[in-house]
Amino acid sequence: MERSTVAVRRWAGPPPDEPTLLRAFTDQGLVPYRWSNGPGDVYAAHRHAYTKRLQVVSGSIRFDLIERGETIELHPGDELVLPAGVVHAAVVGPAGVVCLEAHQSAG
Repeated sequence: MERSTVAVRRWAGPPPDEPTLLRAFTDQGLVPYRWSNGPGDVYAAHRHAYTKRLQVVSGSIRFDLIERGETIELHPGDELVLPAGVVHAAVVGPAGVVCLEAHQSAG
């Protein structure tokens, strides 16, 4: 059973650069890492034991929240806060995606 709320924070204004997004994480005491995938790459349904914080640097990615029947499209600057235990799958957009991601303990 999913207990926590999934949050999406949309970036207002022109797309931010990577150092700006990195600073947003580190200013909150988070330690992000960078990852990327090519167009159309797919992540099968899974869940994590930690809260996933993700910001899109470039490109796009779609998250499918399986148990909720929801879809979330993320674009440059957008942030997704995905609580521990939320079942999700993902599909990378047509231009690929570069993201910054940090983990928070479930406690």
